[in-house]
Amino acid sequence: MDALATMLLTKLLATGEMVSAGRRTRAASLTGSALKPYSESRHLLERESFEAAVRAAADAGAVALEYEKGLGSDRPIVRITLLDVDALAIFLGQPTRHSIAAQARASLAGWFETFPVLESVFSRWESLYKVRGIGPERAMDWADAAAVIVHMTHDTRVREEDLPIREVSAKLFLDSKRIEQLTAPLDVLLSGDIEAEPRVPSDVWAEVGLRREDQPVRLAGAVVVRRQRVSALLDTPYGAFPAPTVLGIDGAPAFVLTIENQTTFYSEAKRRADDNVLLIYTAGMPSPAWRAMYERLLADLPSGTPVLHWGDVDEGGFRIAANVAEAARRAGHVLQPYRMSPADIPEDRRRPVAGGQAGRMRAFAAKAGWAELAVVLAESEFTAEQEVLD
Repeated sequence: MDALATMLLTKLLATGEMVSAGRRTRAASLTGSALKPYSESRHLLERESFEAAVRAAADAGAVALEYEKGLGSDRPIVRITLLDVDALAIFLGQPTRHSIAAQARASLAGWFETFPVLESVFSRWESLYKVRGIGPERAMDWADAAAVIVHMTHDTRVREEDLPIREVSAKLFLDSKRIEQLTAPLDVLLSGDIEAEPRVPSDVWAEVGLRREDQPVRLAGAVVVRRQRVSALLDTPYGAFPAPTVLGIDGAPAFVLTIENQTTFYSEAKRRADDNVLLIYTAGMPSPAWRAMYERLLADLPSGTPVLHWGDVDEGGFRIAANVAEAARRAGHVLQPYRMSPADIPEDRRRPVAGGQAGRMRAFAAKAGWAELAVVLAESEFTAEQEVLD
C-alpha cells in the first residue's frame, strides 16, 4: 500500500479510537493540513498511488471520500472521513486498541479476584490511557508482577530474611533482571490504587521481601538486645544487624520509636544513644523479615510501653506507618504517631498537597488506627518530610 496513505489512515484510525473512547467529540477526518503532502505533490504517480489506496479503503466501507467541487474525474480528494473503526483496522491489518485491551483482559482473567485494582487498570486502557506508562500490549508485565507477589507471599523464607531480587527473578523467569523491570506494575498491584504516588523501587521490592543488596537493621539506644550469639548493650551511636539475628530485648525501655528516614535516625541515634529507649530505622518500607524482627522485639515489652512511629507527613509516610502499625498489632501493641500531626509542622516547612494525595494520606492514617489524625489531615492539605523538623 502507498506509504503516505498508510501513514495518514493509521493516524485517522488513532483519532477514531479516541472518538470511540469518548476522549474526542469531533468526527475523525483528514482535511487540508493533513492532506497537504498529497495535495501539494507535483508527481502524478504519487498522487495516483495515494488515491488508489484510499479508494480501496472506501470500497472496504472504512472511510468516505470527499472531492473538490467541480467537474471532471481528476478532482483531488479534500476530505477523508472515518466511517468504521474496525473496518479501517482490518483494512490496514492493524489491531485496534479495543481489541488489544480485550486480549489483555483475557490473558489476565485469572488475576482479577486477587488484584481488583486491575479493573481500574483496564478502565484506563479502554479510555486509551496508559497506567504508569504501560499499555495493554504489555499485559504480560502485570501477569508476571502478580505472579511475583503471590510467589513471595507463599515463600516462608521472607519471614526470616530478604531474598536477593535477581536470584528470585532468575528462578521465576529465567531472567535475573525481569522483576526489576516490573517495579511499576508491582507498585500498583501492592497499593491497590492506580493513582497512588509512585514509590522508589527499593520500597516496592522491600514490601514483598526482595532486596538488591543486604540491608541490616539499625537499632539505637541504651538497651540490651538479644541476638543469636550474644545479648549486649547496643553500641553507640547505633548497631546494625541482620534481621534474623535479632531475637528480643531485655529490660523495659521508656518507649520504642521507629523512624522512616536515615538522616533523622542517625541524628536521633546520636542524641539518644545513652537514653533508655529503643530506636529502630525502617529504611523506608519495612520488609517481611524486618516486620518479623519488630514483632519479636515488641513481644518482650511490658504492657503499656509506648510504641511510636515517626515518618514523613505525606502519602508514602502514612503508608509505611500503616504497615508498621499492622505488625505492632500482631505483637499486641498499638502504634502511635510521633511528630506526624500537621500541628507539628511549621508553616514555612509545608508543601502543598498534590492531586488525590490528601485523601490517600487520610486513608493510610485511618488504616494505621489513627482516626483522630485522619480527621486533622482532612483539614490540612499539605505534606512535609520529617527531615525539615529540628
